[in-house]
Amino acid sequence: MEQTSSPDSGSPVAQRPDAATRLAADRNWLADERTLMAWIRTATSLISFGFTIYKFFEFEAGQGLRANRLLSPRVFGMIMIGTGLAALLLGAIDHRRSTRLLCEEFGVSRRSTAAIVAAIVSVMGLLALASALLKG
Repeated sequence: MEQTSSPDSGSPVAQRPDAATRLAADRNWLADERTLMAWIRTATSLISFGFTIYKFFEFEAGQGLRANRLLSPRVFGMIMIGTGLAALLLGAIDHRRSTRLLCEEFGVSRRSTAAIVAAIVSVMGLLALASALLKG
């Protein structure tokens, strides 16, 4: 986006970006949304797989099938849930940084649907982690 000086004040006046620049900004915005959705899918997989491992082995322990393990299924499940939550946090931070740069550079400011989904998944992940922690 180019700036010119106004003839009377000498201060820069922002010009409206041309169509190609607006379309490029839109493509970047959509790429950021897709990237965050990929982080959400990865985090959801880690959280759900970790919780499933925890619940499956909790059921197995109820059947009396206990074995000595260096890393218990409960701890492994909580590690996976925590890894999923950390991945989601890092993806959300990166998305926020990218959208802030787009807003500063091109004036693109939109509500991110992917960020709303990330917030919902993070709450569900925190509930899964709390469930695994409290039933230990």
